[in-house]
Amino acid sequence: MSGIVRHSDDDLLRRIAAADAEAFAEFYERWQSRIYRFALHMSGSHSMAEDISQETFMNLISASKNFDSNLGAASSYLFGIARNQVRRRFDQDRNLVPLVETDLENSNGDLTHRRNGNHRPSVTTIVAPIDFSRKEALESIRQALVSLPAHYREVVALCDLQEMSYEQAALTLDCAIGTVRSRLHRARSLLAAKLGELRSTEIKAAAGGSRN
Repeated sequence: MSGIVRHSDDDLLRRIAAADAEAFAEFYERWQSRIYRFALHMSGSHSMAEDISQETFMNLISASKNFDSNLGAASSYLFGIARNQVRRRFDQDRNLVPLVETDLENSNGDLTHRRNGNHRPSVTTIVAPIDFSRKEALESIRQALVSLPAHYREVVALCDLQEMSYEQAALTLDCAIGTVRSRLHRARSLLAAKLGELRSTEIKAAAGGSRN
């Protein structure tokens, strides 16, 4: 029985490093949409997300030779390249929020949330009580997310929207797992507040329009 052979990400990166064009095409098709969405969540701009996505894969061609599967998953390596491209664009465009550290972070990881096991809230559970429709929720999440400082934005984009584990996100961001947890906790709190503000503004605008 014949079937399509699905190569592992690790194998594809090794072949890309050896200048295998077919491996690059397969890897690009597998990951391009997710890298684009990550870049969109980070930048809030479709055109910039497209540029960042293309630059990520162009950089991957030369960077693939440095990939070491013993140090982490291919997906973490790829998103790390994408993150570097986002940082570069942030440096070029001062209108975007720079990637900075804050004293709100706690690298000891005092949160009890876990990806498997204990309850792990996400942006969807934050939105649900605010009574958005699905379309409204997606747009509101995007608006609220882009307004966050970038180091909070990226943990939400990776852990909640890309469904990475804390371990994978930590590898991508080159930080401790505890830092990912604390940033995510703070980011969700900020998102909840901003989503509430957006919803309140929409309700007031709708009420004002109905009186006219």
